Amino acid sequence: MRNKLSQFGLIVAGVVIGIAISLNFSAVAQRDGATRAVLPLPIEELRAFTEVFDRVKRDYVEPVEDKKLITEAINGMLTGLDPHSAYLDQEAFKEMQVGTQGQFGGLGIEVGMEDGFVKVIAPIDDTPASRAGVMAGDLIVKLDDASVKGMTLNDAVKQMRGKPDTPIRLTIVRKGEPNPIELTLTRAVIKIQSVKSTLLEPGYAYFRVTQFQDGTGELLARAIETHFKANAGPMKGVILDLRNDPGGLLNSAVAVSAMFLNPGQLVVYTDGRAEDSKMRLNASPEHYLRGRNREDFVRKLPPEIRKVPMVVLVNGGSASASEIVAGALQDHNRAVIMGQQTFGKGSVQTILPLGSNTAIKLTTARYFTPQGRSIQAKGITPDIPLEGPVDKAAALRLREADLSKHLSEAKPDPKEADKEKALAEMRAKFNFTPAARPIIDPKELRPNPGEVVSKNDYELHQAVAFLKSRGAPTSN
Repeated sequence: MRNKLSQFGLIVAGVVIGIAISLNFSAVAQRDGATRAVLPLPIEELRAFTEVFDRVKRDYVEPVEDKKLITEAINGMLTGLDPHSAYLDQEAFKEMQVGTQGQFGGLGIEVGMEDGFVKVIAPIDDTPASRAGVMAGDLIVKLDDASVKGMTLNDAVKQMRGKPDTPIRLTIVRKGEPNPIELTLTRAVIKIQSVKSTLLEPGYAYFRVTQFQDGTGELLARAIETHFKANAGPMKGVILDLRNDPGGLLNSAVAVSAMFLNPGQLVVYTDGRAEDSKMRLNASPEHYLRGRNREDFVRKLPPEIRKVPMVVLVNGGSASASEIVAGALQDHNRAVIMGQQTFGKGSVQTILPLGSNTAIKLTTARYFTPQGRSIQAKGITPDIPLEGPVDKAAALRLREADLSKHLSEAKPDPKEADKEKALAEMRAKFNFTPAARPIIDPKELRPNPGEVVSKNDYELHQAVAFLKSRGAPTSN
């Protein structure tokens, strides 16, 4: 029996090698990224894998299906790389595709893994999670009566999602609270309204992007046209709110940037080991339109949208696509960035389908702003820093650099210090002193029903005050 299992282990090793070949990971000739030299097959490591597989099959307390063992091995291989690489089974792959369309069932939380538990990156606006008081930085330790410890992130997300109108109990550990907190939430169909807008007062328009989805560009373009037409007289200032926006689709980030930049200007570039991971994305239709025969919604915008003074609001919950937009507008001196240091999620995840409606999400490159500044584990530094909210959520907010196994910042560009110095000199010219932040109950910061913004929104008030007192740079 033992010999048969050993032989089976060798067969499994062959299967693993076959999978590697099918994924274009050369099993016979692994290539080093720097020298592209051919490296030998890791025979000893593969032998260790087959021995572990053999031992589990023989000695684990309960029988385990081969499919489960191989799937978990793939999971471990990917989650051991960084917090964003993952294996997507059929259900997870389908949920990812549905999520980018802006509608899914669940609680409305952006999450990651930290020390084996689910950590809240940010609750999404107008969802069961935000209404129940879930905060950024919360550590979810139990889902109903099941401990999260030992679950994969995909498993935890599956359990949090479910049929609308069904309850789920979250047990949360929150820094500063002596005892765990239990919250019962009711699942709902999460319809994320990715663009919200209003005319704050004559001449000052406000646009909020909550998440970069398929269609976000068209929605924002429509909102811009509406408010520019409704405003009596010339527009005096525009505020783009990217606070707590966790990111989303890259082409949507390029589309949003293109609305405020001159045609053809560089928005972002990526750099990785493979040639197809090296991209330069510009404010051009071919880089933001998806699908054939789609109308160029950017081209129809009023031309003054590229010149009107502008402020972009960011905070520690602004990640990925949000940072791409903020970095592009900052580097082209098109807008003033105001708020707190952003999250620092500057890595590219590529979805690689495997067949049978499964896929892997693999980190393949890093993002860089037009001037070559790395976003990864660093984020975007505001031109005008504003003190963070005086509440527990801000104190607990984690950033990319706080995640275990996070991808490190790219090797600094020797010229990056000069670029940062130039930005610092530009910031010094603003000569704007923000008002002190008042201490307000976090509940009073939420907009009233039917409203887009809260009358107690400190950052928004400072953005309007800046636009009125000085105006943002418009040269590009």
